Formats: sequence, C-alpha cells, structure tokens
Amino acid sequence: MILFKSIRWRNFLSTGNQDTVVDFTENNTNLIIGSNGAGKSTILDALTFSLFGKPFRKINKPQLVNSTNEKDCVVEVQFTIGNTFWVVVRGIKPNTFTISRDGNTLDQHASTNDQQKWFEQNVIKMNYKSFTQIVILGSSTFVPFMQLTTNNRREVIEDLLDIRIFSTMNSVIKDKIRALREDIKVYELKKESLIEKVSMQENFIEELENRSKENIKEKEDKIGQILVEENDLMNSNSFIEEDIFKLNKEIEDVTGATEKLRTLGNLKGKISNKVSTITKEHKFFTQNTVCPTCTQSIEETFRINKIEDAQSKAKELQSGYKELEEAIKKEEERERQFTILSKEILTLNNGISKNNTKIAGCQRQIRDLESEIQRIADQLANRNVENEKLTFFKNNLKETYEELAKNKDTIQYYDFTYGLLKDGGVKTKIIKKYLPLINQQVNRYLQMMDFYINFTLDEEFNETVQSPIHEDFSYASFSEGEKMRIDLALLFTWREVAKMKNSVNTNLLIMDEVFDSSLDGFGTDEFLKIIQYVIKDANIFVISHKTGLEDKFESVIRFEKIKGFSHKVQ
Repeated sequence: MILFKSIRWRNFLSTGNQDTVVDFTENNTNLIIGSNGAGKSTILDALTFSLFGKPFRKINKPQLVNSTNEKDCVVEVQFTIGNTFWVVVRGIKPNTFTISRDGNTLDQHASTNDQQKWFEQNVIKMNYKSFTQIVILGSSTFVPFMQLTTNNRREVIEDLLDIRIFSTMNSVIKDKIRALREDIKVYELKKESLIEKVSMQENFIEELENRSKENIKEKEDKIGQILVEENDLMNSNSFIEEDIFKLNKEIEDVTGATEKLRTLGNLKGKISNKVSTITKEHKFFTQNTVCPTCTQSIEETFRINKIEDAQSKAKELQSGYKELEEAIKKEEERERQFTILSKEILTLNNGISKNNTKIAGCQRQIRDLESEIQRIADQLANRNVENEKLTFFKNNLKETYEELAKNKDTIQYYDFTYGLLKDGGVKTKIIKKYLPLINQQVNRYLQMMDFYINFTLDEEFNETVQSPIHEDFSYASFSEGEKMRIDLALLFTWREVAKMKNSVNTNLLIMDEVFDSSLDGFGTDEFLKIIQYVIKDANIFVISHKTGLEDKFESVIRFEKIKGFSHKVQ
C-alpha cells in the first residue's frame, strides 16, 4: 500500500516563496474551501506534478512557476510503501527531479524520462491515467473512466488488477519477435551465401586438381618441344664451328697478303723511280754531246758508256719489274681470298651468336615453365589449405542451419506466448474473473447513493445500463448528477479492487467540486455517509465552494489570497 504522508510546495502557481504543507494522514476526512482563485485546487496540480511531471489541470509547464518570483518552483511529496520511506522532489528554474529512498538519493545519471519510467513501473506502479482514476475525481479537466477510450480504460483496469506486467511482457516479446525475425533474415542471407561459398570452393578444388594436372602436362610437353629446339640449335652450332675451323685453316694460307702487298707496292714504287731516273739519264746522253749548263763537250766514250750502262740497268729493271708485278698479282689474289674467307667466318659467327640467343631464350622459357610447374605443384601440395577452407565453410553452414532452427523454434514459442499475453489471452481471462466483482461493487455503491440501476461492464469495458424505467440505457444518456454518481461508484470500486489486489492501493482520495454542481442535496448526504462510514481506511480531501459542509468533516483547510499570493489557513 502507498501511504501518502505529506506534500509541500513553494513558488508553485499562485503560491509565493513560502512553503505550503498539507499533512495527508492527520485526519480521515478533510474539506478544502476557499474563494475562486484562492488556490484550493493547487494541491491537485502539485501532487500530479511531483509524481508525474505534469499538472492535473491543463496548464503549460512554464506557467507553473509563480509569475511574480519566477524561480525556485519546488514540490515535494513524501510517502511510504511498506517500511520504505520515499521522497520525491521536482522543481522548475532550476529543473530538478530527485527520488530518495530511506534518506538516500537514487542515482541521478539516468535521463529524466528513464527515471520517470522506472519510478512509475517499480515504485508507485501507476501511470498518470490510473492515478487520476483511483486518487482524484471531479475536476473540470478530469476525464472520468466512462469517458476514456477503450484502450485507456483497459490500462486503468490492468493497473488495478496488477496485470500491466503482461502488457509490458507482451511488448518485450513483440520486440524479441521483431529482433528474431531480423536475425532469421540475416541467417537466411548468411545461409545462402555459405551454400554458394561451399559450392564455389568444391568446384574450385575439383578444377584446381584437374586443371593443375593438365597445366603440368601441357607445360612439360612444351619444355620437351623447347629442348628439341635447343638441341637442334646446339647441333647447328657444332656444324658451323666445324666450318669455321676449316675456314680458319684455309685463311692461314692467305694471312699476311695485305702486308706483302704493301711491301711489294713500295718496292714497285722504288723501281719505277729508278726506271724514271735511268730513262732520263739515257735520254740526256743520247740527245746531248755538250753540257747544256756549262757548254763543255761531253767525252764520247763517257757518253757511250753512260748510254750502255743505262740500257743495261733498264733491261735489268724491266725483268725485275715483271717478276714484281706477277708477285703483286699473286698477293692480290691471296688478299681477295682472305677477305672472302673472313666474311664467311663472320657470317658463320653471326649464325652462332643468333643460335646462342635463341638457346638462351629456350633456357629462359624452360626456367619459366619449370617455375610454373613448381607453383602448380605447390598449389596441389597446399590443397589441404583449400580443403580446410571448405571444411570451415561447411561447419559455418551447419552452425547457421542450427541457429536458424533454434531461432525458428524460439519464435514459435514467442508467438505462442504473445498470443497468451495479448488482450484476448490471459489478461482477458483474469479480467473476466474480476468483472462480476467489479459490477457487484459498482451497483452496491450506486444503491448506497439511492441510484437504483443495473450497471455492468463487459470484457471490452463497454457499459450496459438497465433500470426500472429504461430497458437499455447508456452513461451518456444520464444527467450530470447521475453521471457523477456513476463516476463516484466506479472510483470507490477501483479503490476496493486496488485494496484487494494490493497493487495500487493508496490511502489518499481527493475529490474536486463533486458537491458544487452535479450532486443534489440528497445525493450529497448519501455521498458523505459513504466516505464517513464505508471508506474508513482512506484520507479523503474534498475541494468545494459549497457552504454548510464544515461540520461534516474532521478537518477544514481554507485557502485565501493575500497580496496576490495563495496561503493555507488552518
């Protein structure tokens, strides 16, 4: 049970910079009175603001701060649950929200929204809608249970019966189902990818073995062909070398012809000079008997001897000149043979050089092919690595199938659980169980207020109303006073159910202006009897403009406005 102890507020709405404190436990019945605008309904806004972060009436949050002081707006509420003492403090300018348990402030690192959610789910176990249906009734901005939507009605009932956990669980399971479906999609994609990888790897290994053997055979055949070509070239070189050897033998016989020709040419030149000199001397002595220079007579015997000597020498030189010319012709032929042989040897050496280049190319090709063969052989030798890859892919695929099967089994379980937890499942069965009691209590309170109708709610929380006058009636068809009686009966019933379930059971009940317009005098009397004699374990606060009620309550709290600020007057 939530036992509300007190509430304190400052700089809240029309309240100034002084604390207004209301003790919730001092008296069972309390009347809050005051003129319009005095601040008597402020307690409603302060209470819901402190617990839920929003006022009861339709007031914007910035407007909650006192317009004169404009800062230090603070509301504090104290309550116990069992033996645990709780204090909630919420403020504006500065913004504050603290929760204390037995004097220890809880962790403030979480966001305000997360704190609020935790507070509602784990401490008071009520949201704003449920709180206002159980604790507060009657303000002009209040939406009674019968005017709530079907979903909001369901939320209130689920809080009362302490079965909102099923909705929370259902939401969690729904998220898990959504996540599992996404996981299944991922695993399906992974499965397809792994199936393809396994197939590709198997084909690769098979192709690797087949193509590797074919490639090795092809390259070995190529090497054989190149070796034949290389051998042919080497044989060709052998034949060429034999020819060169023979030509070198032949060229030895004509080697030095050029030098000899040069010597013979020099000799020929000398002989030609001598012949020229002898020819001139012979002509001189043949044609002259007197010296043309000194005009002296040349002795005839001397002249004749010179002529004969010149003729003898000329004849001798002519014979040597012929022999020299024959020798020159012979050497010229030898030189021509040397040149021919040298060209042939050069041509043959060029052939050997070309063959050697081709042989080097053959050897390079062989090395390259042998490297390729070794690489392929290494691949074949290392196909265990590829087999390990294949095994890895297969194991991964097996694990993926297992995860898929596991997730599909899990999602079936979650689907089943989801079906149980949704509105038509377990919750509906529990609600059906309590509906007779709810309807019984509602009609009990209606009769206490001398309103004799048969009011029932079905499992969809739609009403059926029967009366002695009308067979079928609806909530909307009643007068405002009759609606108020139904709202009060439902409020009292919700509190009975909450007490029974101990889920959202609380001591506090605040009713705003229930007497002022909707209840006639007779209805007011019956209502007062209920809160005095039937609802004995509650601390009830009634806010009213109506006069003449002060003696009906244990305590009267008056609010007045003094110099623009709201004050509580006991």
